[in-house]
Amino acid sequence: MNYASTARDGDLAQLVGLTHKHFIVTLKGGGEFQSHRGVLKHDDLIGKPWGSQVFSHTGAPFFLLQPSLADLLNELPRTTQILYPKDIGYILIQMGVAHGQTVMEAGTGSGSMTIALASAVGAEGKVISYEQKQDVQNLARKNLERVGLASRVTFKLRDISEGFDETDADAFFLDVQNPHDYIPQVRAALKPGGFFGTLLPTFNQVERALLALRKNRFAFLEVCEILLRYYKPNPTRLRPADRMVAHTGFLVFGRRIEPNDDPRGAELATEVGVEMEDEER
Repeated sequence: MNYASTARDGDLAQLVGLTHKHFIVTLKGGGEFQSHRGVLKHDDLIGKPWGSQVFSHTGAPFFLLQPSLADLLNELPRTTQILYPKDIGYILIQMGVAHGQTVMEAGTGSGSMTIALASAVGAEGKVISYEQKQDVQNLARKNLERVGLASRVTFKLRDISEGFDETDADAFFLDVQNPHDYIPQVRAALKPGGFFGTLLPTFNQVERALLALRKNRFAFLEVCEILLRYYKPNPTRLRPADRMVAHTGFLVFGRRIEPNDDPRGAELATEVGVEMEDEER
């Protein structure tokens, strides 16, 4: 995305009208935005400072804003459930995803996590995304093209039980129903010390994932959930909103480590959650 102070040809723009009804469009010279609240010509928007108030031909008011990453993700065309921004933000920080890294994911879905990863690694980074279904991958590719990040992503179509082509990835996010079945393949794709993350809806899935991670020498295991509650921003009547974004899934994190069989390290290995080869099953 372009972060100039004024709207430019080719930028994604968010038009926010009455009752917070909002629309995201790509500005193009000669183009028009049409809604039940009237028409706005793109040429009248290009060059205006972000945050400006603009009006349709019927006089309906809008604010011209640059959409945030959360705005883009919430508006994605989708065929599958997407990750929520509240979870994505914590995932990126917890997994140390940063500019210039090579990160991987499996289970592309509609591309919400792919977009977040591509944004975080920057123009010099790289995202490799594996998906098994062609139609799902096609939609994700279109979503990445829409936000201008497709050049940072390599899409691969494969049954991930066959493993991955890459090694030494900095981080790997696994978004499939049965991640416990693919932990050995993920380990082979990660660099030593690399970050692992997944999101799961049920206790049973978390239990199986933790057992597989311990068996495959992932350590520093963590499980958490993110709950988000908004407040009505009235300074004289501040109170919680009537609804909140509660449980969406359990986040599970770990690190690939390289313990040896030296008995002096057994206590520490147990403490950080890794299963040693000589542990009783």
